[in-house]
Amino acid sequence: MKVAIIYNKDVSRVINRFGMQNKEMYKPDTIKMVAQALEAGGHNVGIIDGDMNVIERIQDFIPSVMEGERMGMVFNMAYGIQGEGRYTHIPSMLEMLGIPYVGSSPSGHALALDKVVTKIILQKYNLPTPEFWVFATDDVEGSDIKFPVIVKPKMESVSFGLRVVDNYADLKEAVKFIIDEFQQNALVEQFIPGREFAVGLLGNNPVEAFPVLEIDLENDPNAIQTYEHKTAKQKRKICPADLSEEKINEITQISIDAFKALQLRDFARVDLRMDKDGNVYILELNSMASLGATGSYPHAAKVAGYDFTALANRMLEVAARRYFLNPEAGTSEVKSDKKVPVQVKIRRFLRGREAEYVRILTSFVNTNTYVRNAEGVNNLADKLKKTFASLGLHFQSFNQIEVGNINYFSNSSTENIDILFLCNLDNDKKLNEHEYYHESELKLFGTGIWENKGGLVSLIAALQALRFTKQLRKIKIGILCTTDDSLQGKFAQNLITRFASTSRYVVGLHGAFRDGGIVTSRSGAAVYKLEMTHSQNDDAAGVAAAASQFLKIVTAMGEFSKPDDGLVIAPGNLNIETNITEPYIHSSVRLSVRFNDLVQMEETDKKIRTLLKKKVYKALKIQLDGGIRRPSMKLNENSEEFIKLIKKVAGKLDINLREEHRWSSADICYINNEKPLIDGVGPAGAKPNNKSEYILKHSLLERAALIASILIELTQNNLVE
Repeated sequence: MKVAIIYNKDVSRVINRFGMQNKEMYKPDTIKMVAQALEAGGHNVGIIDGDMNVIERIQDFIPSVMEGERMGMVFNMAYGIQGEGRYTHIPSMLEMLGIPYVGSSPSGHALALDKVVTKIILQKYNLPTPEFWVFATDDVEGSDIKFPVIVKPKMESVSFGLRVVDNYADLKEAVKFIIDEFQQNALVEQFIPGREFAVGLLGNNPVEAFPVLEIDLENDPNAIQTYEHKTAKQKRKICPADLSEEKINEITQISIDAFKALQLRDFARVDLRMDKDGNVYILELNSMASLGATGSYPHAAKVAGYDFTALANRMLEVAARRYFLNPEAGTSEVKSDKKVPVQVKIRRFLRGREAEYVRILTSFVNTNTYVRNAEGVNNLADKLKKTFASLGLHFQSFNQIEVGNINYFSNSSTENIDILFLCNLDNDKKLNEHEYYHESELKLFGTGIWENKGGLVSLIAALQALRFTKQLRKIKIGILCTTDDSLQGKFAQNLITRFASTSRYVVGLHGAFRDGGIVTSRSGAAVYKLEMTHSQNDDAAGVAAAASQFLKIVTAMGEFSKPDDGLVIAPGNLNIETNITEPYIHSSVRLSVRFNDLVQMEETDKKIRTLLKKKVYKALKIQLDGGIRRPSMKLNENSEEFIKLIKKVAGKLDINLREEHRWSSADICYINNEKPLIDGVGPAGAKPNNKSEYILKHSLLERAALIASILIELTQNNLVE
């Protein structure tokens, strides 16, 4: 299942800083622990900052569900940024978007976060809670206060602002502090000297209670847990608490009843005190019980038999069951890392090195590899040589002075290999058009980042992960890096067919579209340049006639298109230079052709040439250059079987894949159509016209995991030698 962890990282990303500012936030280490735990449960995990851009981030990571796909979920760890209802913000937004999530509903969070409302509800349900008073000003004189009392903000957690007082002067000061510091009413509650407990709850129907946990107050009945105690100087936890079975049952049942009274879901923690006479009082309920490593909730869960990995997956599971009744969610049986599946190891490896792969990608993108810039292309190749050499791959270089050297890398001593990765190093952007690497919260930008360089980095990451998991030697890999894809592979064609002929599978590393497509077929390409001049220099009237005739010829050629059959002829770079004072005309046009059927294209080529042989205008001189550059890539039976395997792998990883035809041509089109081959396994993104080329940030490592897992699947199913 795709699981997005939402938490708060940058609280400045809002339109305005306004109202109550949240003081709760998870540490990055805790977020990492949860991510690793869910990955150990077999889930595809993304980490998302819950600021003003959260909707776009979620949309990219958890796209709309198509028929037959599993819906993703959010593991909500966002306490919110600001406002009285900050716990409710992410759940409310997720409900609007139609995305299931772990945790209580907006109404449940709202009830639990407001301590005054909580106590009113507890009283209504005859659940024990200390007597209380609420103050909006520091005018506390004359009230029927029963000292000692504890003063706290009515809508904060983690013991912010707690103070115990036993006289009106201190009470006035404490109330004023709460109102000024937290900009909210002060809750004054009768203080209960005695012992303090916490009960962790998990599930919905039934609700599971962890063993009762006691906070060690060191035999001081007047001691309390402050913010410092909960965050820095932790008090010792005793679990299970030293209580009679009767008292344990009482505390447990009170906690479950309170959980239900406040309409909470999935998990929560109930805090209680017990006086010297054994009377139990509910202090508050935390609808987002902390998952910090030293927190009471995971501590009690461990005593109940859930290590952290099992706890996180069980939390996801109970939420999924609430939504889907019989989900294919994580399992609470995941207990330890002793037998971690190799795909989990791969994801952990990749996540831990994300910054390094972004650094490599930055270096690649910032290297100008315009097809005629042989020095820049060779510079990128040199970087690849160092990287692949560290993985034990040797290389062969095939000199090309005009466009940069073609390079082949392999871990096999012969040309007979299991899988050939095909990529190109060049692009069509000159130095003055080159866009250097930059990024946003969701996307990584730069020339070539989607077309070729993102795929290269995903492959590097995949191979490094395979070496880490000791899988790389089990499969023979070849990597062919061409340098003239922008020129339709005019120099690389023979090498492409040579290395592909000795490979069992071929995979192209071009980027995928945003919806996760893989390329199962591509159009072939033909390119023509048509030029025309006027042979007579004394016929001014003929200039206009010649221009008109040239346009008719171009129009006639365009009418040979048959879009329904995949044949499209598109004129471009049309230029007509004329002078009627000294009669002169020169016209030119570039015709780009895309086709799916080679026989149909050959017939069209004959039609084009036949058209130009007609005596359309006696004074015209016409020249046609060009023709078919690359054949089409067709979907064949062997490729269909390969695609089934890839979809199976993607399904296990919860990666969305859709088969797509791409109108553009590429080097993979030169390969025999009987070979199992696919393209577009690089990161998802786009190359919009006149806009920045980009990939989605999360897909860089997602596609690395996919590539690595495909190779593992091939070896495990004995589909390689």
